[in-house]
Amino acid sequence: MKDKDVAAVVPTTTEGTLAELPRRNAKRAPTDAAFSKKGADGQWTHVTWGEFAAEVTALAKGLIAAGVDQGDRIGLMCRTRYEWTLVDFAAWSAGAVVVPIYETSSPEQVEWILSDSGAKLVVVESPTHRDTVEQVRDRVSTLGDVYTVDEGDLDRLTALGRDVPDDALAEAQSGLDRTSVATIIYTSGTTGRPKGVQLTHGNFLDLVENAIEKLGAAVLAPGSSTLLFLPLAHVFARFIEVLCVASSVRMGHTADAKAVVEDFGTFRPTFILAVPRVFERVFNAAEAKAAAGGKDKIFHRAATVAIAHSEALDHGGPGLSLRLQHALFDKLVYSKLRAAMGGQVRYAVSGGGPLGTRLGHFFRGIGINILEGYGLTETTAPVAVNVPDKVKIGTVGPPLPGTSIRIADDGEILVRGVGVFNAYHDNEQATSEAIRDGWFHTGDLGDLDEDGYLRITGRKKEILVTSGGKNVAPAVLEDRLRAHPLVSQCIVVGDQKPFIAAMVTLDPEMWPLWAASHGLENVSIEEARSHPKVLEVIQHAVDRANEAVSKAESIRKFVVLSGDFTEANGYLTPSLKMKRNIVMKDFATEVEKLYS
Repeated sequence: MKDKDVAAVVPTTTEGTLAELPRRNAKRAPTDAAFSKKGADGQWTHVTWGEFAAEVTALAKGLIAAGVDQGDRIGLMCRTRYEWTLVDFAAWSAGAVVVPIYETSSPEQVEWILSDSGAKLVVVESPTHRDTVEQVRDRVSTLGDVYTVDEGDLDRLTALGRDVPDDALAEAQSGLDRTSVATIIYTSGTTGRPKGVQLTHGNFLDLVENAIEKLGAAVLAPGSSTLLFLPLAHVFARFIEVLCVASSVRMGHTADAKAVVEDFGTFRPTFILAVPRVFERVFNAAEAKAAAGGKDKIFHRAATVAIAHSEALDHGGPGLSLRLQHALFDKLVYSKLRAAMGGQVRYAVSGGGPLGTRLGHFFRGIGINILEGYGLTETTAPVAVNVPDKVKIGTVGPPLPGTSIRIADDGEILVRGVGVFNAYHDNEQATSEAIRDGWFHTGDLGDLDEDGYLRITGRKKEILVTSGGKNVAPAVLEDRLRAHPLVSQCIVVGDQKPFIAAMVTLDPEMWPLWAASHGLENVSIEEARSHPKVLEVIQHAVDRANEAVSKAESIRKFVVLSGDFTEANGYLTPSLKMKRNIVMKDFATEVEKLYS
C-alpha cells in the first residue's frame, strides 16, 4: 500500500458552527462587500457583511417563528442565487439541517429526498418547484409548509420573525458544535438510489480553515472574488460558498449557464470553479469561433504554442523561440480569451471529474492556472488539490492538510481526514460498507507519485474486462474523445467483449459552427451521424485517444448515436456525470450491433 498523510495546519476543535461566520465577518468589517447581486439592468450591486448578517438573523428568526426546531431538516430546492446562501446560513443560525435538492429533480427524486431525510419544511425558488413538491406531499408524512422565493415568501418569513427575541436564536444553537450535522447531501445517484451523506459543521469548517492556510495567499488574497455558477445542491459549490464566507471573499451568483461568459465580463472574478466539461466548452467554443472567422489555423497554432509553453515550464522553461511565439499569440489570441473571462482570472479550480493534461496545459499556457482537485460528496468535496507553488498537470495534487490518502493493493483510493463524513443518513449498512477500519473507500482508482500527488486512473466499478482478460479503465479514452469540439458525450464499452468500442454523441451547440466552417451548412445534426466527413473526423479523434493506451485497450469501432446524453433525458446527473448503468441498459442493442 502507498500512503500520504498531511497533518492539519489549523488545530481541530469542537467549538463553533457555520452560523457564527456571518456575525464574525460583520463584526470585523461591516461595510466590506460580501456579495454582489445582478439586477434586472445587468448591473452588480453589493451586499455588505453587516447587511448579510442582519438578513441571516432576521430570516433565522422567521424560520423559528414558522416552527423550526433544533435539528429539523429544511429542504432547499433552488438554482444558484444569493437567496440560496441566505437560506443556508439562516437555517444554520436557527439550528436546522439543510437538505439540498437539485432544481431539475423529478417528483420521484424529490419524494425520496424529502421522505428519507424527514424534512419539516421546504424552501423552493419558483411556482414550478412548488408544484413538484406538492405532487408528492401526501407521500411525505413530515412535510409542513412550502415557501417560494419568487413569490416573496422569504420577506414574509422575515416579517413573521420580527417579534422573536435574540434569546431564541441563542437557544436554537445551544449545544450545537462542530460535531453536529449541518447538512444532508444526497449523492447524485449514478448507480442506484441516492444516499444521504451527513456532513457536520466541523467537516466544512475544519476543511475550509486548512484550505485557506494552504491556498489563501495566492487564490484568496485580499480583493479576491468569484462568480459561482455551479449548482449549490452539489457539494463542490457548497464548499466554495463556505470557503468564501470563511475567508471574506466577495462572491456572486449566476444560474444562467448561457450567460456565464457575459457575467464573467461584468463581474470580473479573480478565480472561478468549474467542472471539466465547462473548460472543454470554453476551448471548443473558441476553436469553433476561430474556424467560423477563417482563423482556425491561427487558433490551432496558438493552442499548440500554449500547450508547448506550459509543458516547457515543467522541464527547465521555454526557449527563446517558444517565448517569442508565445508573446505574439498572447497579443493575438490569449489576451482575448482572458478578457472574455473578465480579464482578472488568474486561477481556476476544477473538480467533479478528470480534466485531462491537454486542457490543463492549454489554460496554463494562456495565463490561467487550473488547480485540478479531487473529492466526493462524502469528503465535503476536496481531498486533494494542486497548489499554486507546484502544479503537476495530469494529477489532482497532494492531500489537503488534515487529510490522509492510501492506495489499496487493488488500486482503490482510501481517504480519512477532517472532511470525511461520519455516516449515511439512516443507512447503517451502506455506512459500514463505505467506512472500514477508519478509511472511507471511494470506489475510485489511483496512484501516488514520489511527491505524494494523486493521479486518478479510473473508477473501480467501471473497469472493463475484455473476453481476453484485459482490464481497461475507460476514463482516459472518454476524456480524450470529449475534448473534440464535435463530441458531446461518449461511453467506452467492451466488458466481456472481444475488443473495446465506443458510443459517441454529437454536440448540438457546436454543430452549426463546425458545419459552417467545414462546408456542411445544409446538413442536419441527425444526418451528420452518418456523414462520411463527420465519421472521418470522429475516427481521427478516436485515433488520438488511442495514443494514450496500449493496442489491447484501444477503441476498435465506434457508433454515433442519435440525440445526446443530458440531464433532461436522465442520462447525466445534475453534476454532469454519466449514469453508466442506465446508458448501458437503454443502448444495449447498439452495443450488441458493435460486436455483431
